Amino acid sequence: MSTISYTRRSAHGGAWPRRLASAAPLLAQGVIGAGAVGVLALWWTGTASVVGPAGWLTGAGRITGLLAGYACAVLVALMARVPLLDHTLGTDRLARWHATGGRYTLSLVLTHTLLIIWGYTLTSQSDVLHETTTLVLDYPDMLKATAGFLLLVGTGVLSARAARRRMSYETWHYLHFATYLAVFLTFGHQLSNGADFVGRRPAQLAWYALYGAVAMLIIWYRFVDPVRRSLRHRLRVTDVRPEAPGVVSVHLTGERLTELGARPGQFFRWRFLAPGLWWTANPYSLSAPPLPHRLRITVKDAGGHSAALARLRPGTRVWAEGPYGAFTEARRRSAKVLLLAGGVGITPLRTLFETLPGDVTLVYRARRPEDLALRAELDAVAAARGRAVHYSVDEPAAYAAPLTARALKQLIPDLADHEVYLCGPPGMTSAARRALRGAGVPRHRIHHESFEF
Repeated sequence: MSTISYTRRSAHGGAWPRRLASAAPLLAQGVIGAGAVGVLALWWTGTASVVGPAGWLTGAGRITGLLAGYACAVLVALMARVPLLDHTLGTDRLARWHATGGRYTLSLVLTHTLLIIWGYTLTSQSDVLHETTTLVLDYPDMLKATAGFLLLVGTGVLSARAARRRMSYETWHYLHFATYLAVFLTFGHQLSNGADFVGRRPAQLAWYALYGAVAMLIIWYRFVDPVRRSLRHRLRVTDVRPEAPGVVSVHLTGERLTELGARPGQFFRWRFLAPGLWWTANPYSLSAPPLPHRLRITVKDAGGHSAALARLRPGTRVWAEGPYGAFTEARRRSAKVLLLAGGVGITPLRTLFETLPGDVTLVYRARRPEDLALRAELDAVAAARGRAVHYSVDEPAAYAAPLTARALKQLIPDLADHEVYLCGPPGMTSAARRALRGAGVPRHRIHHESFEF
C-alpha cells in the first residue's frame, strides 16, 4: 500500500438543499402511504355492508384490486426518471423501492384474482372453472385484463434475481417495457367492472388523473426530454484513450453542456449512434468534473456494449439521458469524507475527490497495480488539493490489505466521524459495508449507489 498525504483544502458548493435530500425518503413514503389510504377510503365509502363469506371474499378482492391498481401507477412513476425524485432519493433507492414494490404488487394482483373468482363462485353457486371462464369471456375488458395479468406475472418471474443473472442488461431493460403494456391492458377493466368506480364519476376522474399523470411523466422524461436534449446538446465522441487493461476513457464534446446540470458523482445513460450500439442506452458515471463543452466517462470491458466502446471512432454521435443519481455532495453531513473505491468504481469517486470540500481521503482497491485506472490523475488531484490517497492491490500480496474494520481503522483512526461514499463491485461493496459498520460508521453515513440491474 502506498500513501500520499497533503494539507491544503478546497471548497465547492452543493446544488440540492441538504435538508431536502435527507427528508426526501420520508416525504416520498408519506405521499405514497397517503395515496394508499385514499384508495382504502374509496372502498370504504362505496361499501354499505359486507355480509357472508362471499361478501367478505369479494370485498377483500376489491381492496387488493384497488391497491394493486394504485401500486402499478406508483411503480411506473418511480422509474419515470423524474429529476426531483432521482436527484434526491437516488437511482439505486428508487430501483430498490421498485423491486420491492413489484413483489408486493404481484402478490396483490394474484390475491385479487383468486379472491374475486372465489367470491363470485360462492355468490353464483357455480364451480371455479365455470366462473373463471364467465369472468374472462363475458365481462367487459376482461380479455385484455387477462393478457395484461399474464404479462405482469411473466415479467415478475423474469425479474427474479436468479433469472436476471442469466440475461444481459439490454434484454432486461427492454423486457420491462412489457410492464407498460400490462398496465395499459389492465386499466380498462378497473373502471368497467370495479364496484368502486361504476356509477361514481369523481372516483373515475381521480383514477384517470392518476394514470394520466404517470403516463405524461413516462412520455416526457423517458422519451421526449432525452430526444430534445440530445438534439440541443449535439454530443459526439472526440477521443477514446486506454486507462488500464480493459478500461478506456471516452471523451465527448457538445454544446451548452452546463444546461444539463450535471454534478460530480452523477451518471448518464449513453446511447452511441454506432453499429451494434444505437439500440440501447447503458449507464456510465462521469469520470471527470463536467465542463461547459466536455464530458468524460471511463468504462471497463464487462460485456458486449462496454467492450465495443473501445472501438468508437471520433465523431460518433451520442445521445445522453440524464444526469441521474444522488451520489453527490448533497448527501454529505460530516466535515470529514472517505471515498472508498473498488476497480472501475473509481469513476464517480474521481470526480468527488477533486470537487468535495474539506477533509477528503480516497482509498482505492484493485486486483493489480496496473488495474488502478486514472492513478496519475488521482495523484495530481491529491497534490493540488492537499488530500490523501491510499492504494491497495491484491497482487502482489505484499501490498494487499484486508477489507476489515480493524484495517480501515488503522488506516483512518477517526473513521467513525467520516461520511463514506462507496462504489465498486458487489462483493467488494458488501464487504466494505460490513467493515464500515464494524468500525462504527453509522448506516446513514454510508452512501452507495449501485448500477446493478
